[in-house]
Amino acid sequence: MPIDVSDVRSNPQDQIAHAARVIGRSKDCRKVFSAIYQGKKRIKTVTEIEALTSLRRMRVLQEAGKLCNNNIVRKTKVNGETAYEKDPFYTQNKKTILRLAGNKEAMEKYPTKTNPKLGNIAVTVVTLPEKMIDVEKISIDDIDSFVKVKGITWNQSPLPIDERKFKEGLQKIIGEQGTFEDWGGEINDLFSTRLIIKGERKNAAFGLKGKGMKGILTPGKMGKRGDQVQRLFRSPAEVFLIQYWNQIDESIIELMTNLARSKSAADMRKIYYGVIDGQDTARLIKAYPECFPDGTAQC
Repeated sequence: MPIDVSDVRSNPQDQIAHAARVIGRSKDCRKVFSAIYQGKKRIKTVTEIEALTSLRRMRVLQEAGKLCNNNIVRKTKVNGETAYEKDPFYTQNKKTILRLAGNKEAMEKYPTKTNPKLGNIAVTVVTLPEKMIDVEKISIDDIDSFVKVKGITWNQSPLPIDERKFKEGLQKIIGEQGTFEDWGGEINDLFSTRLIIKGERKNAAFGLKGKGMKGILTPGKMGKRGDQVQRLFRSPAEVFLIQYWNQIDESIIELMTNLARSKSAADMRKIYYGVIDGQDTARLIKAYPECFPDGTAQC
């Protein structure tokens, strides 16, 4: 039976950074890593990796051996030939690893347990007793106010969404009639006492990012100083949600997890947190067309 070579229960950010450092600036190592993790096939032989990379067999063995020795792949045999097996955790985080590998600036900004920084913002790591913490990561499918979204799927490319129009539609869904103006120092983009979770009204704070932001959303892109997520958790809320029209990097979730734990311990209550990425944003729009008159909230 296959054995996972990484412990996903340890700090995932450090594992991702570790893999990126192992690959580093080596073009050959990058090719071998990409080849092993390419496609759906779980195990690839050295011959298959040779064909995918155009590298000589000895070079493939050297670079794959380096990955194996660092627990990024698992060495095995297929019909007597040496082969290498993917790890599910690194499969899921392949793009982030390749983005960081050999990129000194990106690595310095990437938050880990041993390097908890966001751009120029230092984060203090505090260890809290588990009995003081009560947090739950949620998705839009767990929120009663978004009940119509269940059964709705979205498999198309992300739609660039205007932040103001999405906020207006979101307010209609949850029945929030307040006025929320954008300015540089706000701690949230939308605050409401009307979000329903598990049959109860909750105070909810939303951080929204529209089509003005491009690429994958990372903590460094959240506000001019990269501290928008931290400011969001200063809201007097028990539910914290970040929405973006495109992909949200796992570093956002990691940061929110840490902030939710601190918030729970400080406020002595349960804290809910989660993200609404491009696919879930499109699902909400599709589920509530009456709240988004133009159908996509695009400009």
